Amino acid sequence: MHPINRSAIVVVPKQPVLDWLHSVDPTSSDLTLDDLSDEPTIYLLPECEDEEGLRTCLEKVFAEIFEEEIDGWHRNRTVWPANRTFDTFCKWFDCVFHSMVVDLCDKPPSHERL
Repeated sequence: MHPINRSAIVVVPKQPVLDWLHSVDPTSSDLTLDDLSDEPTIYLLPECEDEEGLRTCLEKVFAEIFEEEIDGWHRNRTVWPANRTFDTFCKWFDCVFHSMVVDLCDKPPSHERL
């Protein structure tokens, strides 16, 4: 077991994401919030000691996370919400913070560009 110098957040969509998706994609009408939350994405961040450090870090990367999340549900950027501020991000997503990340694998992680 090897702790690594990263923190993690689990990003879970909230009701505004579902409302937006229903408004831009008629094929999504059967989706529920549970469907959107079924497999949340985990993002590794620089090591943060506390909630204040996390907020500072999250304010620097939220735009990238916001776009990654909505791109996963609808790729047409012309219908993406224009107001993608940090406050909007916080209204659209719950973020669960984890300060301890432990690597249980023997092999080093591999990186893939998305």
